[in-house]
Amino acid sequence: MRSVPKWVLFSSGGAPVVLILGWAVAASLQGPSYDPAAQTISVLAAPGGSSYWVMTAAFIALGICHLLTAWGLRPAAPAGRAALAAGGVAALAVALFPAPSSGGSLTHGSVAVGGFVVLAAWPVLAARRGDAVPWALRPLPALGATAVMALGAAWFLAELHQQGAPGAVERAVTTIQSVWPFAVVLSCFSLPRPARDEYRG
Repeated sequence: MRSVPKWVLFSSGGAPVVLILGWAVAASLQGPSYDPAAQTISVLAAPGGSSYWVMTAAFIALGICHLLTAWGLRPAAPAGRAALAAGGVAALAVALFPAPSSGGSLTHGSVAVGGFVVLAAWPVLAARRGDAVPWALRPLPALGATAVMALGAAWFLAELHQQGAPGAVERAVTTIQSVWPFAVVLSCFSLPRPARDEYRG
């Protein structure tokens, strides 16, 4: 197996940065009319809004980050890399099919839910066994990450249905989903040199 190229640190680390910075700037442009606890991130990317271009650009950048990370994360199992790449495509699709300024959108909702699902599944799909496997790609941590993300996604859907605080829950879940690839990459670089050499070969 080959090692992870150093540029993956930037693509994986950039994902949470562009996402959080994007919604923070977009929310400030929307002003007090936007409630970050009750309203979702997608509202910030609705066409015609003052924050449309900022949040749309953030979704595009997030998708590119996930795609690049999936490409460079060579130690992960192929199924996990494919799922992470699918999450990147979903982020691009969210930008391509934004939520309307009022009402719902089946296309946008389907794409967003699909993104939640593949990004929750990718950690466990990327897992491998072996002493030289980075800790974040081992079965137990990977299963734990998937469980947390899946429960968070279910919580978000429940809050959305009950008209509670879906915006706050969505931010928590998407933050975890965007940070985990970076944690996986860091674990690849934290291997002791002998183990890293063994894993490289």
